Amino acid sequence: MKRGRLLCALWLAWVLVGCGEGARRPHIVLLLADDVGWNDAGYHGSEIETPHIDALAASGVRLEQFYVLPACTSTRAALLTGRHPMRYGLQASSVQPHARFGLSLEERTLADALREAGYFTALVGKWHLGHASPALLPRQRGFDHHYGHYNDQIGYFGHTRNGGLDWHRNGEPLREEGYATHLVGAEAERLIRAHDPSTPLFLQVAFLAAHTPLEAPPEAVAHYAHLPRPLRRTFAAMVSEMDTAIGGIVAALTERGMRRDTLVLFASDNGANEAFGGDNAPLRGGKYRVYEGGVRVPALLSWPGTLEAGRRYAHPLHVVDLYPTLLGLAGGSLEQPLPVDGLDAWSAIGRDAPLSRDSFLLNTSPSQSALRAGDWKLLVKHRPSDAVELYDLARDPGETRDVASTHPEVVGDLRPLLRRYQEQAAPPLKPGPVPPDFQAPAVWGAF
Repeated sequence: MKRGRLLCALWLAWVLVGCGEGARRPHIVLLLADDVGWNDAGYHGSEIETPHIDALAASGVRLEQFYVLPACTSTRAALLTGRHPMRYGLQASSVQPHARFGLSLEERTLADALREAGYFTALVGKWHLGHASPALLPRQRGFDHHYGHYNDQIGYFGHTRNGGLDWHRNGEPLREEGYATHLVGAEAERLIRAHDPSTPLFLQVAFLAAHTPLEAPPEAVAHYAHLPRPLRRTFAAMVSEMDTAIGGIVAALTERGMRRDTLVLFASDNGANEAFGGDNAPLRGGKYRVYEGGVRVPALLSWPGTLEAGRRYAHPLHVVDLYPTLLGLAGGSLEQPLPVDGLDAWSAIGRDAPLSRDSFLLNTSPSQSALRAGDWKLLVKHRPSDAVELYDLARDPGETRDVASTHPEVVGDLRPLLRRYQEQAAPPLKPGPVPPDFQAPAVWGAF
């Protein structure tokens, strides 16, 4: 016990010194899954086999109350800005193929900030933060390198969206054969093997898996022939193929001698869409909803030799917290015109302590809003009229018992906090209906 306390104290001392001048700055590899739910990770007891993700969880810290937004674009925006998407209109709608909007050009991105701090920055995989003009694309938003696609829902084998090619390397269209998940993993491995370890690396690997369209190699689907639901078989195969790619990425870090100098993060961008094979059990709801199944996702941190293996961090974190946390580790600056909403969580994780805030926003949109304060979660459905729900997540993580009527004093305390956020929200950006004359370009992002 004394030895454990001593190790924790030494670790915390290192943390509190920070990663400033002369300190060790980690490489950062951020693995982002798409539409993967709580019960789709093997280490949560899923029937889906994810041995490489499970190994990362065993080697590091499981973030057991990690919150994101309930849809793809919103989470990616929050991750890259450290600011709630309601501040710049991305709280309600994902970027559709015909949409003219994207992440506001006024926003400083995590890639911008890490590049300023001396990192080589790369995004491999899905962007989904705007493609209507060159200024919205990844290479103009802080990434030195991009490989992958701009839209969501591209074909995994054909790499097209609405018939137009959506596969690129640094703005140039690519016509490659191969399954998208395999190609993304291979590109990430290639970058790692070619990287000079003396330069810190920020590599965001944004898998499309297991988002629709549900497509996987036939042999991978056959492995799950024992599952009764055909959709679940394909979904499981997609997650397992992503897991294999993650194994290759970690192996590349090890072979390059970078693993012990690399902080690896894994998380899903939102809960699963259970209509397409995902599983959020025992949490309620799923994608597009602010119940726990839509916004609480599998997540972990792994940094061998720095983070204690096999730990669980059971306190709430929000995706906006990653921005200041990673910048703190990188020795980057948080001085910027637009203030961040997130908090640096690194020392709190080390001390196994909650962040020093009384409440935090989950999301607010025209249809639904939610806020968490301690173990209380206030949820408001705005349509057709405000319907208030209250849950005690310590006693009821599955949100089966609405206790708003028996705890009106808690509702009375939390409603003003939520209204304050609602008053700060920018009007949601909306793609609108598809124009009758809309035609996908032959190549997305070719201007």
